[in-house]
Amino acid sequence: MAGCSTVPLKEAGTLTSYGSLGAVKGKLGKSRSFVDGPALAGVKTVSISPTSYSPGAFARVKQREDRALVANALDRAMCVALSDKYQVVPTGQPADLTVRAVVADLVPTDKTMAGVSTAVTLGSGAVLPVSIPRLPMGLGGLAVEAEALDRNGIQRAAIVWSRGANSITNNPRVSEVGDAYSLATTFGNDFSRMLVTGKDASGFQISIPSGQKMKSMLGGKPKYAACEAFGRSPGIAGMVADKFGAPPTWTDKSGKKSVTTLTARTAPSLPE
Repeated sequence: MAGCSTVPLKEAGTLTSYGSLGAVKGKLGKSRSFVDGPALAGVKTVSISPTSYSPGAFARVKQREDRALVANALDRAMCVALSDKYQVVPTGQPADLTVRAVVADLVPTDKTMAGVSTAVTLGSGAVLPVSIPRLPMGLGGLAVEAEALDRNGIQRAAIVWSRGANSITNNPRVSEVGDAYSLATTFGNDFSRMLVTGKDASGFQISIPSGQKMKSMLGGKPKYAACEAFGRSPGIAGMVADKFGAPPTWTDKSGKKSVTTLTARTAPSLPE
């Protein structure tokens, strides 16, 4: 626990309702969630609205490309994971369920400390049987809130989620959003699992990835064409870059997109 950063669990005010959210759960990460399992049982099609930012989170990241990378990584993870059960249709098309997420907060990674951590870890691995874990300094974090609405605009699932990077499972990457980029995928998988199973996503869970998910993780063609809108995973190249602390921009080119800011329960502003 000492080797983890902390990110407050906060409400950005963009969900249609917070009234059904349960109590705070989790240790390494915190979340409050709600899911209407019976209502999700009949869902066949899903549409994913591009992830946006709260004004506060937007201001924390200097580079437009970095903001887009995090948002796109989150959307891509959800699209691939939801494909295990649902047919994903292009954004804006009618669907049984529309999913949208907002980055509520983002703690930037200290690039200097990430570089030092990478050097120490790689250097120790070359001379010791076991490499030294990441230094517990300059860790980043991410907070997200998301919901799934049915055709009538009724909230069928929602979550407020936050997690900080840790020294064991999050490799340092020399990027202001190095940790947020990794955690965006974690969130996308967590929320999607909740929608697929109709159960609370809290707690430590391990499952074997489906064939289509493994293919997508390795940079292959996604199950549904709608997921191509979020680009393909960097695959093996991304894994190698992650190992050596390279910025995600080196292997993931989705940062060329525009992202929007969302204020509490209002329409999105112009993209930047």
